[in-house]
Amino acid sequence: MITATNVTKRFERHVALEELTCEIPKGCVYGLVGSNGAGKSTFLRIVTGVYRPDKGSLCVEGWPVYERPAIKERMAFVPDELYFLPQATLTRMEAFYAASYPRFDRKRFAQLTEAFGLDPGARLGTFSKGMRRQSAILLTLSTMADYLFFDETFDGLDPVMRSFVKRILYADMAERGATVVVTSHSLRELEDTCDQLALLHAGRILFDSDVQNLKTSLFKVQAAFGFEYDASLFEGIDVVRMSRQGSVSSLIVRGDRDAVSAHIRGNNPTLFEILPLSLEEVFVHEMEALGYAFDDAVPEGEDKK
Repeated sequence: MITATNVTKRFERHVALEELTCEIPKGCVYGLVGSNGAGKSTFLRIVTGVYRPDKGSLCVEGWPVYERPAIKERMAFVPDELYFLPQATLTRMEAFYAASYPRFDRKRFAQLTEAFGLDPGARLGTFSKGMRRQSAILLTLSTMADYLFFDETFDGLDPVMRSFVKRILYADMAERGATVVVTSHSLRELEDTCDQLALLHAGRILFDSDVQNLKTSLFKVQAAFGFEYDASLFEGIDVVRMSRQGSVSSLIVRGDRDAVSAHIRGNNPTLFEILPLSLEEVFVHEMEALGYAFDDAVPEGEDKK
């Protein structure tokens, strides 16, 4: 379990994190989405003990991380901006990681290097952006760390490689009980990867939830009736938003689908259907319910640089 309590971090005049509080359960894939400057990278650097919070506490399994090697050797981190030793090859980086991580698995390193199709003897400086990202990922996965952190993990990877990396992350979580924390600009990128998602904006977590509960808690209803009606017809239903065009009403509803269906069907609609919302649409309405403008708080589906 990772527990952040009122974590604040400032850089000169910039407040990167402000009173951030969250809990990341052990053995899950936790996604953190937010725009540039939201504080995602700073949060990961505090979790992994690179930075010390100015205020508040960050603990892993009840222990502060900063300057605690016994905890850090159980963590591996792929930052957004990658760094390798000068003139390094994958083989040289393998030796470096093996000296830093007691459980580094050289057999797994060899298997992943082959699976990624990388030359372990070639200088990393000659690799493309995507190949360098693959190299960092496979080195991190070979550490066999209990906590894996990936900042903009899929940046620079093609669709096939993205799918492959996601499968490996799931396998690590399922087989080893590893905890995986992933950041991204894109909700769509994380929707099919994470068990739990959090929205980070202006240094605070505005919202986090189990993905399945989040996706089933809100849904869209379209209904029409053969008589004149107004919003009072839907009293007893938790309507988040309602719009009407002619006799057809479109509603965003929170609650039990069967109960909502029974309520509306009891009024003999001429048209009735329940439609699922995308994860991005769910976040839109949840953020609006909290008083935040979605356009300001959440990025578009495509990554931005």
